Amino acid sequence: FLSPQVDSTNAGRVLASDAAVFLKKSGLTDLILGKIWDLADTDGKGILNKQEFFVALRLVACAQNGLDVSLSSLNLPVPPPRFTDTSSPLLLSGTVSSDVPWAVKLEDKAKYDAIFDSLNPVNGLLSGDKVKPVLLNSKLPVDILGRVWELSDIDHDGMLDRDEFAVAMFLVYCALEKEPVPMSLPAALVPPSKRKPISVPGAMPLIPSSTKESHQSLPPVGILAAKTPLTQ
Repeated sequence: FLSPQVDSTNAGRVLASDAAVFLKKSGLTDLILGKIWDLADTDGKGILNKQEFFVALRLVACAQNGLDVSLSSLNLPVPPPRFTDTSSPLLLSGTVSSDVPWAVKLEDKAKYDAIFDSLNPVNGLLSGDKVKPVLLNSKLPVDILGRVWELSDIDHDGMLDRDEFAVAMFLVYCALEKEPVPMSLPAALVPPSKRKPISVPGAMPLIPSSTKESHQSLPPVGILAAKTPLTQ
């Protein structure tokens, strides 16, 4: 039931070390994967049997589709989990095609760019210290804002460029309109400037159309940054 990639000893069970390498290909954060492992490894032995491994896969699928990582989510209908691995035809690769339209619309991007410029970027980048007050001003829960930052810092350099900042703002407005913030970045939200012809971890289908429709009228430019003191 397990491929040699995760069951290296062919013993019908998965060691934590093997599972970690495999589950990493889901594109989910270490925090989420740790929670998934804790829920799946019911006896805490650091080894998953067949049933426990299937629970882990199911939880990965839940996380990739924006559902809570909890045992109560196991009965909810979700698509199969997605993993990226160019070496295996058995795994589903999520590629972001350059012709997939970016979920951030041009008119919204202009508004996000105005906020970006108002925060005095250095060399086209904003540090976490500059972005943090803007995020906090949205009054969203800290754990949601943490996920927004993690998803928008696509190259993991601790800074946001113009396109990454637009992703962050898009996710913030999603959350403000009660749309769930996904656990991994949907394919349509990856900025064209960040897309590569290779597989991208955690690729997901387009955000539901209801989300796109609800973003036609945004609050005035700078509403999130209004209370942020600017230092010239």
